[in-house]
Amino acid sequence: MANEAVIIELLGDQGDVVRYTVADGAGIAKGTLMQLSSDPRTITATSADGDIFVGIAAEEKVASDGQTSLGVYTHGIFDIKDAGAGITLGNYAKVNGANLIAAADEAGAQAETEIVGQVLETAAASEVVAVLVRKP
Repeated sequence: MANEAVIIELLGDQGDVVRYTVADGAGIAKGTLMQLSSDPRTITATSADGDIFVGIAAEEKVASDGQTSLGVYTHGIFDIKDAGAGITLGNYAKVNGANLIAAADEAGAQAETEIVGQVLETAAASEVVAVLVRKP
């Protein structure tokens, strides 16, 4: 995959890692934005607007390695790539594709589940920007 998030600073207890179930056949790069995809507590890489963001892969997952769980960072500051429209300093960002974010400023409130975090600097179109991620 491309555009994985890069750690700037882990907060809480070393990023407050939470473990989820993943498919054995999945190959996931460290830094991949992850979404809750099915029961029970199963995650996959983000792919589209509206995904339920849960965190950022804390380690690499090799396809078909027998591993069926993966830890994700839920608290930290990460460099993440804007999907193309830019985001203003202080706004909240949401998932907008595979390892991409966009401003969560559409008409009506965005579902909290889509929110990746608060942007800590202004992002021009397709720029990598620092984002404060904090999932409960």
